Amino acid sequence: MDLLNRIRRQVPRHHPGDAALLGAEAAVLIPITNHPREPELVLTRRADHLKSHGGEVAFPGGKCDPEDRDPYHTALRESHEEIRLPPTQVEVVGPMPQSVSKMGLKVVPVIGIIPHQVELVPSEDEIDSIFRVPLRYFLENPPLGVMEKEHEGVVYQLPCYHFQGYVIWGLTAYFITDCFDRIFHTGFQLERRLHDRNVDLP
Repeated sequence: MDLLNRIRRQVPRHHPGDAALLGAEAAVLIPITNHPREPELVLTRRADHLKSHGGEVAFPGGKCDPEDRDPYHTALRESHEEIRLPPTQVEVVGPMPQSVSKMGLKVVPVIGIIPHQVELVPSEDEIDSIFRVPLRYFLENPPLGVMEKEHEGVVYQLPCYHFQGYVIWGLTAYFITDCFDRIFHTGFQLERRLHDRNVDLP
């Protein structure tokens, strides 16, 4: 089975549930190009002057506005604002389990497939650059570094990737690793109960 068809089949099986969608405070789009031989993940580097996550690699996305109907609408709206991705060009495959950002926001990742030839333009106010990473890079290369954080009795492993001078870390790397493990069974464990550890966190 090719990568895109596997994504289309597996993502709906990991729907976070209506309660999670209703409680979402932010959403990001995980855009994957529909290149027939080498699908790519589209990422951005946020502008350095931004007070929130300035200079960091991120997916297009942001806080839910009161006018947004749901996290899908948020992800598509923010993607259009940040990288000029037309919502009509996105095949929304579905949402994946949410996580909490370092700002305390409940964030829902929405996976979408986009035309590989679509022209993306970074917003001058928010985005420094747009880049693409072959999907297979994340499937064939384990994270180079891992940090650990404990929250409510669960130890979370926070992965980090390096690609052509870009450092992909934080919630973005967490979503990449978590979503692709659920879809492709990469085997990278991101969470475990604190009582399963024999040592305390530093």
